[in-house]
Amino acid sequence: MADAFDVLVIGSGPAGYVCAIRAAQLGQKVAIVERERLGGICLNWGCIPTKALLRSSEIWHLMQRLNEFGFSAENFKFDLPKIVDRSRKVAQQLSNGVAFLMKKHKIQVIEGVAKLAGKGMVAVTKDGKATEYSAKNIVLATGARARSLPGLEPDGKQIWTYREALVPDTFPKSLLVVGSGAIGIEFASFFHTLGSKVTVVEVLDRVLPVEDEEISSLAAKAFAKQGMTIKTATTVEKLEKTNGSVTAILKTKDGKTETLTVDRVISAVGIVGNVENLGLEQAGVKVEKSHVVIDQWGATGVPGIWAIGDLAGPPWLAHKGMHEGVIVAERIAGVKGTHPLDTSKIPGCTYCWPQVASVGMTEVKAKAAGRKIKVGRFPFIGNGKAIALGEPEGLVKTVFDAETGELLGAHMIGAEVTELIHGYTIARTLEATEAELAATVFPHPTLSEMLHEAVLAADGAALHV
Repeated sequence: MADAFDVLVIGSGPAGYVCAIRAAQLGQKVAIVERERLGGICLNWGCIPTKALLRSSEIWHLMQRLNEFGFSAENFKFDLPKIVDRSRKVAQQLSNGVAFLMKKHKIQVIEGVAKLAGKGMVAVTKDGKATEYSAKNIVLATGARARSLPGLEPDGKQIWTYREALVPDTFPKSLLVVGSGAIGIEFASFFHTLGSKVTVVEVLDRVLPVEDEEISSLAAKAFAKQGMTIKTATTVEKLEKTNGSVTAILKTKDGKTETLTVDRVISAVGIVGNVENLGLEQAGVKVEKSHVVIDQWGATGVPGIWAIGDLAGPPWLAHKGMHEGVIVAERIAGVKGTHPLDTSKIPGCTYCWPQVASVGMTEVKAKAAGRKIKVGRFPFIGNGKAIALGEPEGLVKTVFDAETGELLGAHMIGAEVTELIHGYTIARTLEATEAELAATVFPHPTLSEMLHEAVLAADGAALHV
């Protein structure tokens, strides 16, 4: 007889393992299936190792500024294999941490490739042998992978996805990054900071296109000032590989073409859900545009089958997947007071240099929604801590409803803004008004004071600008 579980989770990325932990906390008998490493893409090939790489490039950037801070050194250099090795060790440490959490919560880890095998049944294949398990609830958390476009197919050698970019076999003297979303810009920032000649091509008319237009413009100016080449409203028509280089045929929206030859190309043109070979169609699970269709609770419409994380659609963020995992686990266990996910309260962070972070509506979207708005802006140059850190370039921007005082959105660019955005995220969750935020005391000297000043600025009351 097949092993029986209350909850069986397929995929151990942030969405999957968090769902498994919360279900176990609520007294469910839980199993999780993983075909590769615990922690999924985020811990092993995404969020975490990229941040380790970016930390190394941040140190390198500061080393170029030693004289500014009163230091001197000569002939310092970086060791790419050591930088990569450190990032892999960081990823492995966290993967091991997930294994510890599974053991702590008595969650059975099943290795292999899972497939739905009838009502309440999952078949897991490993080394050619299939084993069936039964579960009252099956949670799909298989994540997503890099999208591949015709003519831009990655080969793992000269045309990379994020996987190859994380473990480069050589440091490219020149690099083309196709796509200027968070993934593309983070890799562009890493390689450019270490000395690669980087060109970023974006099909839309601005970089970081999901961000507020003003923030995107400031980011583009910062990247150009650093020496990065940014080409917007441009497509890559074709990639031609030769020994040791790749030639790209670029086309602008007005029809002009040019060629660009580089050592390597990173394709960062979006992601697609891992929906293949799961038995979804036979089970009656609906899929649209490579993502499983769910309701506000993560239910697929097929009783006992749920979906969370990147597989369930945008925003493709680990923290969104984690929250969905908790919602589904609590829904299964019948916890009262659980709320459906409000994606407008999910912050987004891009760890380039300078960093970018945001939550809620952009100024343009707020106006398009018919809201009468007030906008506050506060520059980093007006903040004592930013100047002391040597990071005086940046902006904090707030968007308020002029009639109700509701914080509609907040957008930032500058040092450590990914660590600041949570202030506005909490404010949106608590439905704090402009007046309440203005009455809040922020510590001095901190970067967080800029959150307060950007609120005051919406009424022309900023104190340090």
